[in-house]
Amino acid sequence: MIKVILVIALLLAPSLAFGAEPLARITVEGKNGIVPGQQVLVDVDVYVPDFFTSPPQFPLFDLPNALVTLPDGRSQNLTETIDGVQYTGIRKTYAIVPQVSGSYTLPAFGIDFGHAPDGKPTKATVNVPAVSFSVEGSAGKGQDVTFAASNLTVEQTFDHDARSMKVGDALTRTISITAQDTQAMMIPPLDPGAVAGLHRYENAPSIQDGIDVGRDTASRRTETYVYTADKEGAFVLPAVSYTWFDASSHESKSASLPAMTINVSAADSSSPEIKPVLEDTPHPLPYVRRQKAAIAIAFLLAVCALIWVGYRALPAIRSRLDIVREKRRSSYSHRLTGLKKTILTASEMEVYAALQQWSRHLGFRTLEMWARSGSEELRSEVDVLSRKLFKLDGGNFDRHALASAIDFKQAAAVASHTSLPPLNPEYSYGTNGTNLSRGI
Repeated sequence: MIKVILVIALLLAPSLAFGAEPLARITVEGKNGIVPGQQVLVDVDVYVPDFFTSPPQFPLFDLPNALVTLPDGRSQNLTETIDGVQYTGIRKTYAIVPQVSGSYTLPAFGIDFGHAPDGKPTKATVNVPAVSFSVEGSAGKGQDVTFAASNLTVEQTFDHDARSMKVGDALTRTISITAQDTQAMMIPPLDPGAVAGLHRYENAPSIQDGIDVGRDTASRRTETYVYTADKEGAFVLPAVSYTWFDASSHESKSASLPAMTINVSAADSSSPEIKPVLEDTPHPLPYVRRQKAAIAIAFLLAVCALIWVGYRALPAIRSRLDIVREKRRSSYSHRLTGLKKTILTASEMEVYAALQQWSRHLGFRTLEMWARSGSEELRSEVDVLSRKLFKLDGGNFDRHALASAIDFKQAAAVASHTSLPPLNPEYSYGTNGTNLSRGI
C-alpha cells in the first residue's frame, strides 16, 4: 500500500509543477517607528516553479518626497516549497529614504524575467502588488530629522604629528564618518570649522558601501583637508560636533572630535652649501677628441631613438592630450564658467536645469539645499526663478545677480563626484513645501 501511494505521489508531482505559476511577494522591513531621513528596506521576492533562464529585471520607480535606490549588494537566492512544489526565487531589496512624515505607497509594478516551464525557455512577467508604510514625525521632540542611521562613529587621523608644524609645511587631516543602516551617499558632509591663520584646502570626499564591521556591514564617508601656515603662532583646530538621529533608539545623538592646538614654528632657512668639483688635471688632447666623437655619436643615436619612440608613441600622446583636455573641461572652474554663461544667455528652463545639475555635482540632493548653503542673494534668485517656472507668481529673476552669487567660496560644499548620473529622482521644494521640480 505504501509503495502504491509513493508511485501516485511521484506521478502527480510533475503535474503539480507543470500547473504552478511564477509569483512575487513584497515586504517592508521594520514598518514601525520610521522617521524622515531613515532608510527603509523593501524586499521583493520573485519565485518560479522551475529555474530562471534570465534574471528578473527589477525597475526603479518614482516615489514623491523620497529617494529610491536599488543597491547592488542586496541580491539573495531563495528556495521554498509551496503547495508541494519547490520554487526557486531571487530577492532584491530596495532602499527608500523618505524626506517628510506621512503615508507612502509603493505602486504596483511588473518584473520581467525568463524561466523554463516544462524545460522550454519562456519570457514571463509577474506583478508586484502595491505596499504602504507610514513615516512618523521627529519622535515628538520637535526637531527635524534629516539623516538617520545606527552605530555611527566619527574618527580622524593626520599624516604626521599634528601638534607641530613649520611655516610652509602641509598637514593632511582625514575625517571618516562610519554608520550602519544607511548608504554612503546619504551621509551628510561634516563642518570642520575655520581656523584663523591657517589655510584650509578640501579634497572631494570619498564614499564607500559594504564595509565589513564585524559580522555586519556599514557605509563610510571620508573627508580630507589640507592645512598650511604662512606665519608662526599657535592655532586651534576647533572641536567638531556631528549630530545624527539614531534609528535604533529613536533619539538624536552627537558624535564629536576634540579641539587641537597646532604650534607653527619658523621654517629652517639653513641649507647645505654645494661646493663645485674641479678637475685637477686636464685630459690629454687625444682623449678629448675621442670623448667629443663619442658624445656626438651618442647624441645622434639619442635623437634617432627619440624620433622612433615619438612615432610609436604618437597615438598614446594623442590619447593623453585628449584626457588632459577632458579633465580641463570637467574641472571646477570650467564647469563654473559654463554655468555662468548658461545663466546669462540661456532660457529660463535651461538655467533651472543647469542649476539642478550643478547642485548634484556639488553633492546636494536638491537644488533648494544647495541654494541654502550660499548667500541670501543666491537663495532669493533661485526661489524667484523656481516660482516663475512653476507658475507660483510672475516675478523675474536677475541673471547677473544670480551669476555673481555663485563663486569658488562654495567649493567647501563639494561632495562626492561621479561620472554616472544619479540613479533616482531628487526633489526640491519651495519655502511653503510645494514640490517645484524633479531631476532624474
